[in-house]
Amino acid sequence: MTQFSNNNDNLPLSKFEKMLKTNSVYFFDSNEFEQIIIFYVDSGKFSLAKKAIKLGLSQHPSSVVLKLIQVELLILDDKLDIAEKILDQLQDIEPSNEEIYIQKATIYSKKGKHKNAVESLQTALLFTEDDAEILSMLGVEYLHLDDFDTARFNFAKSLDVSFDNYSSLYNVIYCYDMLDQHKEAINYLGDFIENEPYSEIAWHQIGRQYFIVEDFTKALEAFDYSILIDENFIGAHLEKAKTLEELERYEEAISFYHKTMEIDTPTSFAYLRIGKCYEKLEKPQKAVDFYNKTVNEDPLLDKGWLALTEFHIKNENYHKGLYYINKALSIDEENYLYWHQFAEINLNLNLFEEAAKAYYKCIDLQDDRLEIYMALADVLIFLGEFEEANQVLFDANEKYKEESEITYRMAGLFFLLHKDTDGFHLLEKALKNDLEDLHIIQNLYPTVFVLDEVQLLINKYDPSR
Repeated sequence: MTQFSNNNDNLPLSKFEKMLKTNSVYFFDSNEFEQIIIFYVDSGKFSLAKKAIKLGLSQHPSSVVLKLIQVELLILDDKLDIAEKILDQLQDIEPSNEEIYIQKATIYSKKGKHKNAVESLQTALLFTEDDAEILSMLGVEYLHLDDFDTARFNFAKSLDVSFDNYSSLYNVIYCYDMLDQHKEAINYLGDFIENEPYSEIAWHQIGRQYFIVEDFTKALEAFDYSILIDENFIGAHLEKAKTLEELERYEEAISFYHKTMEIDTPTSFAYLRIGKCYEKLEKPQKAVDFYNKTVNEDPLLDKGWLALTEFHIKNENYHKGLYYINKALSIDEENYLYWHQFAEINLNLNLFEEAAKAYYKCIDLQDDRLEIYMALADVLIFLGEFEEANQVLFDANEKYKEESEITYRMAGLFFLLHKDTDGFHLLEKALKNDLEDLHIIQNLYPTVFVLDEVQLLINKYDPSR
């Protein structure tokens, strides 16, 4: 199709715009209207495109091409039912026009009727000479249906028709990823590279798959080939840097992260990874410098604030750690890992009530690991909140039955709550199951541990003491 820009040499367009200004009516053939409309759509001038369609259909009311363009704009405006009625009329006129079925599939997809979209696209395949686009669209519909195997099959068929359709290549590998079939992905990409040895995208993708299966040497080799084909392929440089990190070649990794920033603008991700590398190289000042660059580049990157938090915890600077974990939480307060860090920092600052609140928040966010329940119970016991601690241990026992860590704690609490019979019963149960956790009673409940009756019971099961 002929394309043109908006200048006086483009007579149909100039003539049309002159007509709009003067309210005159000029005649255009349907092909000229098609060019005018597409120019306005590509330029984002949809109101002018709609005027052109309206005038075009008034002059060429039977033009299927113009009506199909009208349908596309109706779909963009989310006027799906009107568009569908027009397509039904067009189907009666030209039942073998593939574009009708493609547009119907688009409407079905927007309505969430993906099986209907598949049927419509399969009909379109019967009438098309260009399979690649429709096969790719079929793949997308099967993705919506979570049928990754059939989606992969259609994307692969699309690639068979058009080898340079990299969107389909990415989607094939995405399907393999979703199916956790990384070795199959490697085999597929190997065959693809046999036919297209200079595809930097294919080399990059096979490198990613080797990275996932932790064959870092082959991953590095693949990324090298990708860079050799396109030295400015930032994705390959980035993946190579990550691979060098895994191989503990941190200085080289740093140089490739820097390379990504030479090719394109600096990114918070690259700064963060450079900081991690310097930390592994035991260069703490450089590490913290790059962590600071990370949060300066992107203040909303919570991982940057977390890196600073962990750095200062490692160096036992808990006040700074608390400042930075609060920054991370202000960005993502639904991340239980951040609340866990917050709790641990407050414990080290002897802020036990704050720590207890943080552990409760972890549990609210479905972080129901045994260690979280135990840490919360221990804090509550330290605060003298015995009934509350007992409830936490009861909840933990519902989820983790027969765990001696829970049983020892509950036994000690029963003694503190003057429920000695229950305390002896649970203590005996714990001693039978696991003597190694006896230290829990000794550390958490020293006054209980030294009771004569308790010592007698312990000696019964551990006479070597």
